[in-house]
Amino acid sequence: MAQLRAPSDEQRQELALHGVVAGGNESSNKKARAGLCGVLRERKVVEMARAKRRLVEVPYTATLAHTANALLATRVSGVAVAAPPGHWIGAGGSMILESDLATGAVRKHYIGMVNMLDILAHIADASDDAEADGEAVDLDRRMAVPVSSVIGHSLEGLTLWTLHPTTSVLDCMETFSKGVHRSLVPLESSADNVVAVELVESAPGYRMLTQMDVVRFLRAHGAELRGVLSRTVRELGAVNDTVFAVAGGTKVIDAIRTMRAASLTTVPVVDAAAVGSGTETTLQYGNGQRAIETFSATDLRNCPVARLQPWLGISVTEFKGKLAEYRASNRPVVPGADATDTSTPADTPAAAAVATDDEQSGQQQESAALVTCSPDSTLGEAIEAAASRHVHRLWVVDEEGLLRGVVSLTDILWAVREAALGEDRELHSIVS
Repeated sequence: MAQLRAPSDEQRQELALHGVVAGGNESSNKKARAGLCGVLRERKVVEMARAKRRLVEVPYTATLAHTANALLATRVSGVAVAAPPGHWIGAGGSMILESDLATGAVRKHYIGMVNMLDILAHIADASDDAEADGEAVDLDRRMAVPVSSVIGHSLEGLTLWTLHPTTSVLDCMETFSKGVHRSLVPLESSADNVVAVELVESAPGYRMLTQMDVVRFLRAHGAELRGVLSRTVRELGAVNDTVFAVAGGTKVIDAIRTMRAASLTTVPVVDAAAVGSGTETTLQYGNGQRAIETFSATDLRNCPVARLQPWLGISVTEFKGKLAEYRASNRPVVPGADATDTSTPADTPAAAAVATDDEQSGQQQESAALVTCSPDSTLGEAIEAAASRHVHRLWVVDEEGLLRGVVSLTDILWAVREAALGEDRELHSIVS
């Protein structure tokens, strides 16, 4: 694993986001108020990590079906894969170990992370193979493979990231502004004074820190960051002008293929009639189109594996409707491969069956939302919309509601960090 250094769960997270931590003092709080960079440098990632629930993980022997359903049951986008120590080389050549707090004995080795994009890539490969052979996709067979076999199918999965607990929020934002969506944080690190990338870590426990956690931190510190949060997303350069979309008539399996090829986890769905025929198997240039809904990896995560097989051949729009009907039926969602089963399978990882990451809170679901902003929306408004609706991107639309760009969490964190560094340089130039 590469390592970058340089009361209730909900209450603990809220306190941590506002910087109220054990051992804090008035002096450190004053330092944190010394400018935007001061706030982001003084706060450490461990303050956010301590408020997170325990890590959701699956054993390396778990099938992909049970892993997908663990994602569904725990409402997270990625799970760590654990294996016995001494038998594996971790993703990116890492050696990230969990050790016993009292004895230091190594208990497990985290060999990688699997997210929905890895599963999408695996399904897309199955579709390509089946098409070449003139056969239908045998999803049951493809989902029966061990989860360890799909580690690294997405770009993010090629390396398992960890941040030292004393890493500042500013330095964490550097990592997250480069497209890394999540990182493990050891609550107690065995490494001291680390200032570079590390491949070895051993700790008694880890928490998963995500881009959304940092965005919520920014929202919680809105009063201290109001200078940058009051500026528009266009002014800060947070708008990506290129938007790729799929037509509403695109088959689910074709959407998965195109998203996999472009390493996209979410795309807007545009009116099929507006883009014309012959566009149902490819990504569309979405600028100037009207988005009607969003199709994402979260939609697929929220679909039980047993339902996914017959739904691969229907249109994205029909899939969204069926998924909404299924969720509205209020039937229990359990981590079993059979969607009609109401018991927890014996071979479901215990951590996956009971642990819930705060990556997705309450009833807010990215799959249900088409959340938009304008180029003149403030960064604070964009952060509020993303955090309250729990979406990882806002579609930028003009006065007529037509797509003009996208603002992702990566863009938001990049914009805040660049503004902080720019302010810091300006202050230093004035002083010198």
